[in-house]
Amino acid sequence: MLFNLNEFLISISFALDFVELDLTGATTNHSKRVSYICYKIGENLGLTKKELYDLTALSILHDNGVSEKSLHDKLLGSNLENFTLIERKKEHCVASENNISSFPFNTTVKNVLLYHHENYDGSGYFNIERNDIPLMSQIIHFADILDINFNFENINKEDQNKIFAFINDNRNIIFSDEVTNAFLNISEHKSFWLDLKRMFITTALKNLIPLYAVECSFKDIRNITKTLSTIIDSKSPYTQLHSSELAIKVAKLSKYYGYNEEDTYELIIAADLHDIGKLAVPNSILDAKRKLTYDEYELIKEHTYYTRVALQEITGFENIVEWASNHHEKLDGKGYPNGKDHDELDFNSRLMGCLDIYQALTETRPYRPSLSHKAAMKILNDMKNDGLIDPSITADIDYILQ
Repeated sequence: MLFNLNEFLISISFALDFVELDLTGATTNHSKRVSYICYKIGENLGLTKKELYDLTALSILHDNGVSEKSLHDKLLGSNLENFTLIERKKEHCVASENNISSFPFNTTVKNVLLYHHENYDGSGYFNIERNDIPLMSQIIHFADILDINFNFENINKEDQNKIFAFINDNRNIIFSDEVTNAFLNISEHKSFWLDLKRMFITTALKNLIPLYAVECSFKDIRNITKTLSTIIDSKSPYTQLHSSELAIKVAKLSKYYGYNEEDTYELIIAADLHDIGKLAVPNSILDAKRKLTYDEYELIKEHTYYTRVALQEITGFENIVEWASNHHEKLDGKGYPNGKDHDELDFNSRLMGCLDIYQALTETRPYRPSLSHKAAMKILNDMKNDGLIDPSITADIDYILQ
C-alpha cells in the first residue's frame, strides 16, 4: 500500500497531545504548534524539503518520552507545571531519542532529540554548546520553550512584544542568533500567529508538511508501529507488555486461521495501536489499587473513542481503525464506546476483543495478580455464555493459548 507518513505523523501528534490531556486536563496541541514553528524557522534558514520533513517529524515526536510513567511518578495533580517539569527531565530526552530508532527519516538525525533541551551556552543537561548542538535540536528547543512559556491561543500585540523581549534577552544564552533571527523574520506575518490558534493549527500543519508517502507492506509499517506501542505501554508499569503480548497472540491466532502475511500484519498493527487512546487516561486511574468510582470508569471507557480519533485519518488504515477501536464492544450491544452489536462487529473485531480480555486477565494489575490460563478461560467462558463475546473464538483461544 501507499503509506502516507504525513497522515501518520498527524495521528502521532494527536496521540502525544493525549498525554497533555492527562497531565494538564486539556489538549493544547503542543506537538503540532512546536512542529509548525520549527518548520517555519527551518524554511527560513533554507533547509531542504527532506530536512524540513525530518524536522517536522522530530518536532512532533519530541515529547514521545513524556508518556513514561517513571517521569511523572512523583508529580501530584494535573496542571501545566507538571507537564513542564517532565519536559525538563533529562530522562525524557534519552527516552525520546531511543524510541524513534525505527522511524523512516530521510536524513541523519542522530542525537537530535537527545539534545533537544541543550542551551546554546552549554548549560543544558549534556553541556553541549553552540554549533556542537545539532541545528534541528536548536530549532526544536526554541519552539518548545516558546510554546510552554507563552499562550499562543489568545495572543495580542503586548504578548508578542513579551515574546520578542524574551528571545532577545536569551540570545547566545539559550538560543543562537541564527535561530532567533529566523523566528523574528517569520513572526512578521499575521498568518503565522493565526495558524497557531487551536482551530487552525492542524490544517496549517497539514498544508506545510512536505508530502512523504512510501510504497510499503503492512509488515514494513509494523516496524514503525511496534515502537509506538512501546510508547503507549510505557505509560503504566502494569501495561508495559500489554500491546506487544497482544500482538504475539494475534499472530498465533492469525496463523491458526490461515491468514496471509498482509492480513496478519494488519491485525498486528491494530494490536500495537489499540490502546493509543489510553495516553489520555490519568495514571491515578490506570494504577489504582481500589475499585474505581463511576466517573473514573466512565473516563477509562473514553480511551477507545480516542483511539479512533487518533487513527481514522490514516489512508489505508480503515480496517485497523475498526479492529483497534472496537476492542471493548460486546455482541449484546452493551459495550463501548459505540454500543455495536453482533451484526456490526466483524470477525477480526471480535477476535481483538476476546484476545484483549484474555491478555488483560493474564497480566498483573494493581488490584489483583495475573490469572492462570484456566482462571482466565473461566471468565471468558462465562462471558461467552452471557452472549458478550464470540463462542468459536473463545474456544480457539483455549485451544491455541493453553
